Amino acid sequence: MTEPITRATCAAHDAADPLAPLRAQFALPEGVNYLDGNSLGVLPAATAARVQQVVTEEWGSGLIRSWNTAGWITLPQRVGDKIGRLVGAKSGELVVADSTSVNLFKVLSAAAQIARTDDPARTVIVSERSNFPTDLYIAESVAAQHGMTLELLDIDAIPARLGPDVAVLMLTQVNYRSGRMADMAAVTAQAHAAGALMLWDLAHSAGAVPVDLNGANADFAVGCGYKYLNGGPGAPAFCWVHPRHAERFWQPLSGWMGHAAPFVFEPGYRPAPGIGRFLCGTPPIIGMSALECGVDTLLAAEPLGGMAALRAKSVALSELFIALVRQRLGGSGLTIHTPLDAAQRGSQVSLGVSPDGSIDGYAVMQALIDRGVIGDYRAGDGTAAEPHLLRFGFTPLYTRFVDVYDAIDALADILARASWREARFMHKGAVT
Repeated sequence: MTEPITRATCAAHDAADPLAPLRAQFALPEGVNYLDGNSLGVLPAATAARVQQVVTEEWGSGLIRSWNTAGWITLPQRVGDKIGRLVGAKSGELVVADSTSVNLFKVLSAAAQIARTDDPARTVIVSERSNFPTDLYIAESVAAQHGMTLELLDIDAIPARLGPDVAVLMLTQVNYRSGRMADMAAVTAQAHAAGALMLWDLAHSAGAVPVDLNGANADFAVGCGYKYLNGGPGAPAFCWVHPRHAERFWQPLSGWMGHAAPFVFEPGYRPAPGIGRFLCGTPPIIGMSALECGVDTLLAAEPLGGMAALRAKSVALSELFIALVRQRLGGSGLTIHTPLDAAQRGSQVSLGVSPDGSIDGYAVMQALIDRGVIGDYRAGDGTAAEPHLLRFGFTPLYTRFVDVYDAIDALADILARASWREARFMHKGAVT
């Protein structure tokens, strides 16, 4: 943009935004400019009443009868089908259960077992070096249990590495640090051409960008319930397995809810058909009910264009943010660490902190939060390649164009005044 961007221009975009009414679905705190939905989504306005209903009526009055009368027993499948509409999964293919880490262990174990059974020479799991740590820790564990090795590479080096010894390629579609988004269909095709299985982590893409698991012919996927799905802190996660694999093997956590007939109470395990065998223990009904409220906020966008419309607004918000960074933060010591090509970018922009030590990124973010603008900080190794980051997420359900303007305005002022140098902003909490 050649002309300076004004707040009035941003307000005009908000006035013309057909998705603007969706913001009313959320209980947004007064005076808070929330740009951290990529880490924890905002509370939907319907959630508190729904949780109260589950606690006081379904649990309080219905008691154990509510497994049948309130439909508790089918919540993993019902909410799973709703999420499936957002990620290109057919009805009955996706279930809500456990955490992302636990689900990743299940599906990666199944993938490793399938790959080794089909071709014992395939002994390598490949992933991106900057993948989210829990994915790498789980993969390290699975590799050790299956007599395999885990190889970590820079994302651009992965295609050349795929070969006859690779069993599984495991990637997060949108990188949690850089916000770089992989082409799911193209990467899956590359993995399959090399004879490897493809496992996707959708933690930073489900509810943020259009996803089509079946269209991409993926093999396995997991995802998070508390980021863009707005399910609340620690919300249950989900897993998806392509039907061609779903019944080939037991998943390793053969709990009673994954049994073909849990209430027969027989001592031997018989796996449920299809994706049902990827359940494990008793579903967390309160958390799952809250998650359903969060998913419903996204489904409310379907009459307005659905994920395609949300994606278009997300791109517009992030483009505005990038333009304002260039307009207001030149020479500040912050650089754009996210792809400039919107097709390669998820719903966040990360700003890298200069490796020269002139800025303390953590303190800058704390000063920004003190001003009511909430993003987050992610440590790197401090180099230009993996800098410390200030991350900003754009959730088009509730983020406005003026929110983007105000965030950059506050950040520019903090850097110009060096107010981040105050001692109170240097103290690090347990969670950064």
